[in-house]
Amino acid sequence: MDRTTEFGLKGATEMRQKNCVLLVDDDREFCSAMKKLLEKAGCEVAVTGDGYEALRVLSDSAFDLIIADLRMPKLGGVEFMEEINRREIDTPVIFVTGYGEVESYMTLMNMGAFDYITKPFSGKELLRIVRRAMEAPDGVHMGQPP
Repeated sequence: MDRTTEFGLKGATEMRQKNCVLLVDDDREFCSAMKKLLEKAGCEVAVTGDGYEALRVLSDSAFDLIIADLRMPKLGGVEFMEEINRREIDTPVIFVTGYGEVESYMTLMNMGAFDYITKPFSGKELLRIVRRAMEAPDGVHMGQPP
């Protein structure tokens, strides 16, 4: 069985042209691995190296999902989420981090982040979260009541 079918992303891809994901992280190796994983699962992936660049891209293009690092230079995850909310960008955001910070987790979830995943994580684990985010009704995020 094709692993992307197992996670249900191909079915979602057939209903819509492609699931567009914006990946925001300053770690090039991590971005490369994530991009390959997501593309194999049927997503179209754009990559930016920091939060400000991501906000510029988001002002011109629509995405189905944002996956962002919590700790980035220039604009950290909490500040990035504040800007997402201020600009009323209604795209689910999944944060990834190498640090299991309970306070950051609670803050981001209360701000409306869809989910938060701590490195290291498996591709299978990430794709499950991505699938849930893609299937969530518009405007419904795990961190917010429906």
